[in-house]
Amino acid sequence: WYDLFSRVISFGRDKAIREKLIELAAPAPGEKALDVGCGTGTLALALKSSVGTGEVHGIDASPEMVEVAKQKAAKAGSDIDFQVALIEAIPFPDATFDLVTSSLMLHHLPDDLKRTGLDEVRRVLKPGGRFIAMDVATESHSPLGHLLSIFDRSRGESMVDKLMPMLKDAGLSDVEDIPTHHKNFAFLRAR
Repeated sequence: WYDLFSRVISFGRDKAIREKLIELAAPAPGEKALDVGCGTGTLALALKSSVGTGEVHGIDASPEMVEVAKQKAAKAGSDIDFQVALIEAIPFPDATFDLVTSSLMLHHLPDDLKRTGLDEVRRVLKPGGRFIAMDVATESHSPLGHLLSIFDRSRGESMVDKLMPMLKDAGLSDVEDIPTHHKNFAFLRAR
């Protein structure tokens, strides 16, 4: 249901939005990647096709989502490590990943967990590694607010304005907001 819901709320643009995220992330063969808040594993599966013999890991707080992700990976014959884990306690050693991604997850977190999670992202990134996040353009904590943000009618706070200083405070550099034609979604990249 989650995949169907994503397709519906993005007006069928979910694949194009995911492809834009992958294009901006630029995963390379042999790299080690982590998708935080991996949901049903769709982005992790797409990352795996780009890194080839490299490793892809996905973490999500929901055991049910992780189970679906594992089933999708098995069906695709893709070797991806999916685990139940939280962004604020990423279960990997320091400097493990070349690339960390996050898709439509950060807006769900209260600000303190966003900050802790971004500190953890920085911790697990290798020197020179990169982080790319895609999320709704404006933050709202109600179901109606989420729906209005998809229709570009939200009166919530800009996710770019909120996340840019948090990324810098976490010790990430080269923080940038990347404009795309997907106006209701924000794309942020940092090193």
